[in-house]
Amino acid sequence: MNILHFLLPGDPDSRTGGYLYDARITAGLEALGWTIHHHRLADNFPFPGAAELAHTAEILAGIPDDARVLIDGLALGLLPTVIAPHAARLRLVGLVHHPLAEETGLDEAARHWLFESEKAALAMVRHSIVTSPFTASALADYGVPAERVTVILPGTDPAPVAKGGGGPGLNILAVGTLTPRKGHDVLLTALGTLLHHDWTLTLAGGARDKATADLVEKLIQDKSLSDRITLLGEVDAEALAALYDRADLFALASHYEGYGMVFAEALARGLPVLSTTGGAIPTTVPGDAGLLVPPGDADAFAQALEKLMADTNLRQSLRQGALKARTTLPHWPDQARAFARILETL
Repeated sequence: MNILHFLLPGDPDSRTGGYLYDARITAGLEALGWTIHHHRLADNFPFPGAAELAHTAEILAGIPDDARVLIDGLALGLLPTVIAPHAARLRLVGLVHHPLAEETGLDEAARHWLFESEKAALAMVRHSIVTSPFTASALADYGVPAERVTVILPGTDPAPVAKGGGGPGLNILAVGTLTPRKGHDVLLTALGTLLHHDWTLTLAGGARDKATADLVEKLIQDKSLSDRITLLGEVDAEALAALYDRADLFALASHYEGYGMVFAEALARGLPVLSTTGGAIPTTVPGDAGLLVPPGDADAFAQALEKLMADTNLRQSLRQGALKARTTLPHWPDQARAFARILETL
């Protein structure tokens, strides 16, 4: 019997890309006959206290020798001293969505500390699974040999082509948690300069960072956008599917993505995409399916938005690129099988 112990911090039912990836992969492994032992770690990673680290150490100590243990990257990078006593006796695997030091909003001291901690932790695992070729390349800076890294892209569920808003105005959809990395301030600042165009924005995503949520509310008020923008918070899968179906354009100004599952979901519905060149986004969004501008540049984002608002032919061309891309997106059962093959080789 194939058994996997999976260590994941926080609420496993969270509707963010990383948690959804973890849930779909482990469900796929169970469908293949694997037994998954879920071990929930504390909520306050990636900055745990001594008590949270001690709790993680207790969990690892209770796992039998030679067991396969998968540790989500949100926790792994903080655990070099915790996993060190178990690196030889357990078959440890890291699941890295993106390096912790790349999170937006960190000061230089925190960034350096996270880099060194994750580098030490990655040296102790037998293999690292990453969610994009971009992240695989990034791990070279952490001293991880290429032969110890495998890319397993997120899957995408087949979906019908979006019908669109059906109105004269452009129905824009943004899906992303309210955190600094998602660049909602850039998106709203750009939209605030385009009130002479006919558009609406629906923003779906939980408020993970209070300061970002407060900033979003302030920008909406300061730029007189309240009659144009709908803030929905976190929505379930059925509601999200309906939002994609009514959208004409997907726009998200992320500063960095380790893959960007929401972009793949937009492509699966034939939606043109506007985003940035941050992280793995250029490898997730093909050049003929979206416009990408430098991260953090609200002026460039506004210029691209205005092009898309004014040029129906451009939107239609990008839609055709998205429709082509949707045929190449991997599916979850295939990705779970690929994940299982890596675990079986350890």
